[in-house]
Amino acid sequence: MTESQESPSAVTESDANSSNASTNLSADVALSGLSKDFTGAAGQLSILRGVDLGLNRGDALAITGPSGSGKSTLLYIIGLLDEVTSGNVRVLGSNPASMSESELAKFRNEHIGFIFQDHHLLPQCTVLENVLIPLLAGKGVDDADEQRARDLLTRVGLAERVTHRPAQLSGGERQRVAVCRALINQPEILLADEPTGNLDRATADAVGDLLLELSREENVLLICVTHSVDLAGRFPNHMELRDGRLEPVV
Repeated sequence: MTESQESPSAVTESDANSSNASTNLSADVALSGLSKDFTGAAGQLSILRGVDLGLNRGDALAITGPSGSGKSTLLYIIGLLDEVTSGNVRVLGSNPASMSESELAKFRNEHIGFIFQDHHLLPQCTVLENVLIPLLAGKGVDDADEQRARDLLTRVGLAERVTHRPAQLSGGERQRVAVCRALINQPEILLADEPTGNLDRATADAVGDLLLELSREENVLLICVTHSVDLAGRFPNHMELRDGRLEPVV
């Protein structure tokens, strides 16, 4: 196995001072010595402590941990939505600390797809229009983009729903639309924050399987944070965030 093919469990907190931690910065998502603190009325709180992680396209990682452990914070840092207190972050070879707000927004739109617990679909737009929305902030929509959107919706079983609006869909259908929207720009990285949290067990299983299937087909780097042990168990790699440290689950 080459360095670029290492599984996430190959780089953990215990490797922080090893050569692996420094060379890990060549990965598509590379975190080295990452720490995140918050300051509030009660003083300073350390959420993340010396996290090291290296992932590449084709990897799929589930991260679990107690409520308040920093799972979403870690995901938002990877997604360039939050800043670190200390440590090194590289995403697709770029250093977010060197980017302006407009550069960060452009980078996110072009390279990262997001899926949240709440689908965040626009109620006034059709299913097809909702999937195409990320393109409107970039290059615009052409015939090829619309065909890709239709193809994605067909792959998730919504070919007959393209003209429907979110209120006419089930919870699982709305989340499938959100998955297609996250993939429309052909991102290298797909980040999912509790994507099945609002779904019943059967629907959650179907959405989880869909995420993994599409990430493989699209050769996307998939990171999912979840409270669901069942969902995490479907992933080839599983790590737990506890006391600010990321450890492999074996």
